[in-house]
Amino acid sequence: MLRKHLQTGEVAYHYCHVPPGRQVPLMTLVRVTCLRWPVEEDFEFGKDHFGLDHSQVRLYTALARRLVLTMAALAVCAVTAAQAKTRAPVPILPTSADDNPPADTGLIAFTVAEIKRLFILITRRPRTDAHHLHWAWWRRRHQARARWFHHRTRLARQATT
Repeated sequence: MLRKHLQTGEVAYHYCHVPPGRQVPLMTLVRVTCLRWPVEEDFEFGKDHFGLDHSQVRLYTALARRLVLTMAALAVCAVTAAQAKTRAPVPILPTSADDNPPADTGLIAFTVAEIKRLFILITRRPRTDAHHLHWAWWRRRHQARARWFHHRTRLARQATT
């Protein structure tokens, strides 16, 4: 299967295996091809935040154990973040480019990286839990405020085009 980027014209090739004698609709092949991008993003996220690429093991058994532990940690953090997102309040965002920022923009929902950071900080205990929670709160509030301003800028840009 070939895919051409509409703006750059770059062509990507995808090899699709279909068993002999089996008919597969084109839409099914397109769906399967589109699933590749989230998998690559998840793998990159695992490498960046969970050290998936930091192992220096030489035996398959050791590599498999490290991968399983790393993916289990990522899964726990991802499930926790997904549950926290369902309980998080609706984000406060501007409705027009002329809106003034509210006094309190709220907090963003917990992210996988934030949950991992809190887990590491709380289990190592270099400082008090209150200290770590204060910085997590500050970071999330700062990100919510930045998201508000980015959204307002996007609205202003759309209004001029």
